[in-house]
Amino acid sequence: MPQSNTNSAPIGVIGLGLLGSALCDRLLGQHWQVRCFNRTKEKAQPLIDRGAVWSDNPLEECQRIVVCLYNSAAVRECLERFTSGFKQGQLVVDATTGGPDDAQQLGGWLAESGVEYLETPIAASSDQTRRGQAVAFVGGSQSTLEQNQDLLQALTAAAHYVGEWGAAAKFKLVNNLILGLNRVALAEGLVLANRLGLDTANTLAVLKQCNSYSGVMDTKGRKMVDGDFATQARLTQHAKDVRIILEEAAKRNLDLPLSKTHLQLLELGESMGLGDLDNSAIVRVLQGEIQSVRSK
Repeated sequence: MPQSNTNSAPIGVIGLGLLGSALCDRLLGQHWQVRCFNRTKEKAQPLIDRGAVWSDNPLEECQRIVVCLYNSAAVRECLERFTSGFKQGQLVVDATTGGPDDAQQLGGWLAESGVEYLETPIAASSDQTRRGQAVAFVGGSQSTLEQNQDLLQALTAAAHYVGEWGAAAKFKLVNNLILGLNRVALAEGLVLANRLGLDTANTLAVLKQCNSYSGVMDTKGRKMVDGDFATQARLTQHAKDVRIILEEAAKRNLDLPLSKTHLQLLELGESMGLGDLDNSAIVRVLQGEIQSVRSK
């Protein structure tokens, strides 16, 4: 684990949703100074209570800034309001999941002001990130990554360099395609087990020892069995990611039939009012029951 950074230069964190807050928590837990900003200031209060400092423009106060927003359009819109703080040699680490073209455009736009850009989408839920289990895919300048290993090590368990701007977005889309299909496959299997009269908790425990095992069983299996949809990563967020996956596939004349079906299920979940719940709530869609679901 990195040494205490109490006296180091402050790190800016923009975007305090589920993942952004977890990244901020990682820094605070390792005694980094943090200057935070969010569209709605009240979301920052728990982090301020832990030691973060509110900033109306983190780019004016920080040489390195971590950004985590809903999509790349929101990143561009947010950063445009902070252009007065742009400085030569500054670094933006962008943990947002977007498309490859978005990353290239953001990197080019920031470079015009001398600001370096690392696209750094995260492969982990907010809970996994908070526990230091996140993996990052990094696109941009490899030397910039090497010069900022201390920050990436504070945020993640591993940061894999995968190429220039756009490469990390591509890698994240591949990861999310497989992850999402593993999750919906587990949900469908558990629903089948229930309809066959099997005890779902015991089914899950046995499956974890079988050749059908996937890590999703550890992170989402118990939530599905218990109906615990406290949000670690929103269902609607994954629907957004699958739309990007299908858009990128269509550009390359590639048909992804499983992902198309997955998006239909996710959009049905959104229509059922499940969008803001954890993505494990996909099990409710497969149960075929529109019912009242509460986040525990």
